[in-house]
Amino acid sequence: MQEVPVTARLFPAVLSGDKTVTIRWREPRIVTGPMTYVCEGTGRRAVVEVIRVTDVPLRAAADLVGRADVWPPRIMLAGMQAHYPRITLDDVVQVIEHLPCRGDADPRLEGDGVQPRR
Repeated sequence: MQEVPVTARLFPAVLSGDKTVTIRWREPRIVTGPMTYVCEGTGRRAVVEVIRVTDVPLRAAADLVGRADVWPPRIMLAGMQAHYPRITLDDVVQVIEHLPCRGDADPRLEGDGVQPRR
């Protein structure tokens, strides 16, 4: 199954279903279907269902997901540069949208695996 790392700071938002978008740059390609978030530092896992993947310049990513008001360009750039120091607003990123995580444990997964909502 495809996996993406997520910082420990953001993992609770994945589990609660508050985080339903991730933006990636120069990382392995993600496709629609199941995806596992792996919490950095703990290895905890959460499975979500990717419903849309779109390539856009970073400057257009917030607008694409309806968050331009909370992620203006300078905020978006600063947040992304914390993970990708060389990224610019003109770089093309992968915007990965997924269903909220349900939060119920799946004993078939290692660690604290949780399944997507359907």
